[in-house]
Amino acid sequence: MSGQYWFPNMPIPEIMTALSEWGLSVSTEQLVRPSSDFVMGVYSACLEQVTSISSNALQEPVQSALASMDDSNPDLYAASISHNFLLYHLTRFANAARIMDFSSKDLCHPDPERTRFILSAFINFVKFVEQCTPFTSSLRDKSATVTEEREQVAQELAAIQHTLSALKTQRAKDEPKCEELRTENAAITTHLMVTKETTQKVVKEIEALKVEKASVLSKKENINADTALLLDTISRTRSRIVQSPERIKRNITTMGAAAIEDKKAIAQHEAKARDLQAKIYTLSTIEKDLRGCVEQLQTTEKEVQLLEAAQKELADVKDSMDYKKIERSELQMKKERVYRQLANAQEKLERAQRHAEEKRHASQQTIERLQREYEQMDVERRENDKQVEELRKEADEIETKMAEHLKKSETELNELLAEYWKLRHETEVYMETLANKLNMNVTSD
Repeated sequence: MSGQYWFPNMPIPEIMTALSEWGLSVSTEQLVRPSSDFVMGVYSACLEQVTSISSNALQEPVQSALASMDDSNPDLYAASISHNFLLYHLTRFANAARIMDFSSKDLCHPDPERTRFILSAFINFVKFVEQCTPFTSSLRDKSATVTEEREQVAQELAAIQHTLSALKTQRAKDEPKCEELRTENAAITTHLMVTKETTQKVVKEIEALKVEKASVLSKKENINADTALLLDTISRTRSRIVQSPERIKRNITTMGAAAIEDKKAIAQHEAKARDLQAKIYTLSTIEKDLRGCVEQLQTTEKEVQLLEAAQKELADVKDSMDYKKIERSELQMKKERVYRQLANAQEKLERAQRHAEEKRHASQQTIERLQREYEQMDVERRENDKQVEELRKEADEIETKMAEHLKKSETELNELLAEYWKLRHETEVYMETLANKLNMNVTSD
């Protein structure tokens, strides 16, 4: 037994109670005198309580191992392979339960005291596992959740990488066009700045022309009012004019000269009005051009805003890509750690397999040695049987002689007793006769 760890050595009733809780019905006789089939069944039940590994679950790997063999009769090895697989899992289970010296001897030739010790350790370990079941279940759930999240993140990373590569390709394709648009945008901006300055000058001229037009219209209205007043005055004057030919001639000459001056002034005003009309038409045309320029400026500003939004989105995508690169590097490191753990686990598995192979080889040698010893013991047993048979014969002869001697001794003893009683009777008769003759009172005891 292991001296490094200590387990409470449970009494037989407690072992029976613990096993009955798992649906195993055992008797005291089976624990006092355990057999190979009994311990195999009980140990397998304890193993199944913790690892869910049963004999039925081992059938598939056994069949796979048999299928990989080149032997023409693989069924000959089915029992031994199944036994070795079960022994391997039981050994791991026993090591977990802190029984480091568990071997095939505990299954084939169980010792009562050691069997009770192993069952105590197994029951103690199973109850410990049952107490830790919520914690281990939560760890397994968390592990499954982390694995699912890792797969989901890997899928998202692949999708983002694909999108990023597509964006990079599209950006590479659009880069010449963007460069052309930047150049064109710079040219349009310069042209718009020049046009804006020109527009400001034209607007100032339009404002001045509008003021001048308003003043001209005001003057025209004043002239029309003055003309109406003059016509009214003329009509009144005509009514008061004395019909003098000379005066009439002078008045006519004066009025003709005034009319000529008025016509010149009217012609000048009409020319100014035509010039103002042409300037107003030109200003309306310039105003339309200015509206078009303003619309182009607004369109350009919208495109500039869209370009800034696209650049901002590109910066966000770059930041997201950097973050995803960091996550990818972390996942890559985790992947490498997992691969290293897998390599270590495979190395441990190979060592365990080699150790199991060495144990199996040692067990095979032990079995062969035990077989030789068994054969030798069988030969010795046969010789011992012969000697026992001879001794029995001698004992029978001695018993026969003893019976004859006893019979003879009993006969002689009976004869001696008969003589003894006869002699005693004669002695008593003699003593009574002597007492009668001597007048003595003698009582017989």
